[in-house]
Amino acid sequence: MAHEAGSGIAAGQSLNAGGRDRCGLLGCRALELLAPARDLECGRAAIDCGADAVYIGAAEFGAREAAANSLDAVATLAAYAHRFWARVYVTINTILHDSELAVAERLAWRLHEIGVDALIIQDAGLLECNLPPLPLIASTQMHNNTPEKVAFLQEVGFHRAILARELHLDEVRAIRRAAPRIELECFIHGALCVSYSGQCYLSFALGGRSGNRGQCAQPCRKSYRLVDASGRVVHDRGHLLSLRDLNLSDHLPELLEAGVSSFKIEGRLKDMAYVANVVAHYRGRLDAVMVDRGLRPSSSGVARPGFAPDPDKTFNRGYTAYFLHGRAGSVAFPSTPKMVGEEVGRVTKVDGITITAATTLTLHPGDGLCFFDESGELRGTQVNAVRGAAIAAGSTAGIRVGTLLFRNHDHAFQARLKAARMERRIGVALTLESALGGVTLLARDEDGVEARYDIAYAVQAAKDPDAALATAHRQLMKTGDSNYACSEVKVEASPVPFLAVSALNGMRRGVLDALSAAREQRRPRVSGGAIANEVPYPQRELTYLGNVLNRKAEAFYRRHGVATIERAAESGLDMHGRKVMTTRYCVKEQLGLCPRAGSVDAVEEPLYLVDEDGSRLRLDCDCSRCEMEIYLDSGRMGR
Repeated sequence: MAHEAGSGIAAGQSLNAGGRDRCGLLGCRALELLAPARDLECGRAAIDCGADAVYIGAAEFGAREAAANSLDAVATLAAYAHRFWARVYVTINTILHDSELAVAERLAWRLHEIGVDALIIQDAGLLECNLPPLPLIASTQMHNNTPEKVAFLQEVGFHRAILARELHLDEVRAIRRAAPRIELECFIHGALCVSYSGQCYLSFALGGRSGNRGQCAQPCRKSYRLVDASGRVVHDRGHLLSLRDLNLSDHLPELLEAGVSSFKIEGRLKDMAYVANVVAHYRGRLDAVMVDRGLRPSSSGVARPGFAPDPDKTFNRGYTAYFLHGRAGSVAFPSTPKMVGEEVGRVTKVDGITITAATTLTLHPGDGLCFFDESGELRGTQVNAVRGAAIAAGSTAGIRVGTLLFRNHDHAFQARLKAARMERRIGVALTLESALGGVTLLARDEDGVEARYDIAYAVQAAKDPDAALATAHRQLMKTGDSNYACSEVKVEASPVPFLAVSALNGMRRGVLDALSAAREQRRPRVSGGAIANEVPYPQRELTYLGNVLNRKAEAFYRRHGVATIERAAESGLDMHGRKVMTTRYCVKEQLGLCPRAGSVDAVEEPLYLVDEDGSRLRLDCDCSRCEMEIYLDSGRMGR
């Protein structure tokens, strides 16, 4: 039986392009799970595991200089994400010198040309540039911590503000009330900056590497001694500014009700295993929240990661909810800034390279173990073999009876994750109908987008209708390596036609290609950009804490009523004696020295943090506001 090549009707010709009701970057009644992408591999894994959007750095001007990507890589990621109506946001979130503004402007236009969905920015000077019509997201580096600040951002054209990490729920609610039209994005997982974001100058002050320029050397993770004004050592050694990692898995409903619509995972320096594991975990948690509230994801498809996620299995420093509910529990882990992992148990016997430990965990060869030795240093070893409770280790140096072991690398879990086939499929229903001179295959996806594929076919009635129906169902359900999963096949042709397997396969491929073209034309797109006006900025004076590094940023703030502007630290300020950090975390509270918590230990203030090189940081604790300010002290202190 001869047949002719078919023709697909797609794009603007789709039968019904109704789709979901969306507004803004997200859409009405839609939520976003936002994932980090160090590179293309991480970005694709995030999308496959269920992210509604990813954020990634381009070649320049990202706040994670070590996570830069070519325009080709960003374009490839955007094209992949858009299959699922997911979005790609690109960071241009450093502060810029005058000479860099034109370069950043050209980069923004190139990003617009390759199809990215929004720009994340910090420098207000960019608002004075000729930017493409892309939605603007206010980086957390802009220190978005008050209702007045976020309301201002709303009025000057930002689609979204990324909230300061240290906010508690009441503060988020207040911001939502003051700025009802702007989307609110909130960190829910990952590393925490001890300082208010955008307000940390410690790395720049100590070594010239500016966090606001994407070059933070993370001196907050170093070991310090704490001494008082008399020189007495209050705490001999510890990573006293190193915080635990954020985990708000159990608090998503509260954040949603407070007004958050984008739930952000930190980690643009993390590897693919971390991204896949954490995204898959939060996809399940967020879906459960949405089902109860009649909400939906802001992208399409169902993710099947191929493994059971567990955020305890990939890098973390122990978890905290930070200040979401105020000051509750320890937010730091001064013993180490490294991953400790799951508690294994205490050692009961050491015999050569064999350890016996009381544990309920099942260990495997290749697992990594760590422990604190008698001097408090974190050390590690590897499991070579397991025989009952006996563990053959790579080394037992530093391990004694009573040593508490942790597993910081689960070899079996990592192997399962590495071998997993991560995939994401868009639901589609197919209907086979008779047509004048041939047959038509209709496709309708989960978003309501439709397409059709027609072939001219000398149709004959099937001699065995039941067998023909079974063949049609079997072949049309096979979506192979496409992005679709067929949920239903209907054959509404009468009489039931006889169609060769090759014809059915060709129609299926044709209609899915037509549907992909239709989806791309119907994909929600949002334009945006700065709004030029003279809405007053909440402050009349900006010190170096305002991070004004170029003339355009200065012009922006002056137009909005700021009368006095000091240039940014990165303009060449001598930081000795200046504040280099402000934080809600307090060393005194962490060490049980807070008088508000009932401490009666006498310490002579001010207190100082002293590093291994003798550099000294002065701590000013404002107990009335529960804030700690850190100043680069001009003096040095010996070991």
